Amino acid sequence: MIKVGDRIPAGSFTQITKDGPQKVNAEEFFKGRKVVLFSVPGAFTPTCDAKHLPGFVEKASELRGKGVDAIACIAVNDAFVMKAWGKSQNTDGKVDMLADGNADYTKALGLDMDASGYGMGIRGQRFALVVDDGVVKQVNVEQKGEFKVSSAEYVLGQL
Repeated sequence: MIKVGDRIPAGSFTQITKDGPQKVNAEEFFKGRKVVLFSVPGAFTPTCDAKHLPGFVEKASELRGKGVDAIACIAVNDAFVMKAWGKSQNTDGKVDMLADGNADYTKALGLDMDASGYGMGIRGQRFALVVDDGVVKQVNVEQKGEFKVSSAEYVLGQL
């Protein structure tokens, strides 16, 4: 599992742009800026949709006021689902919606989980990372079934 002081792993995500699905190089995404990357087990799932993503949308300006250059949500969903979820939550200009469709990046972080018991396959754990110029400064991973340390409010308290 990734830990404080580690460099963010190489890899990529997918993001929908006006030109369609585009690969986003992880090293370039994090280079030269402070990023809060948070993960949800699935777009439109109860806690993710009602609390986790909305909290970061609501607190985006406060996070930016603490020196955060970008806020990004990653989930093991396809880019089209992430775009639709972002649209439904008004994330434009606040939270980048990153798809990790095959869980490759989530696995590289060591933060994947098997949600097959729920019919969801391999997913990302619920977590939040603070990354400064590609170096991990905070790692907040939730215990199973909890939503505390990966919330926007908790991350704000760490900055």
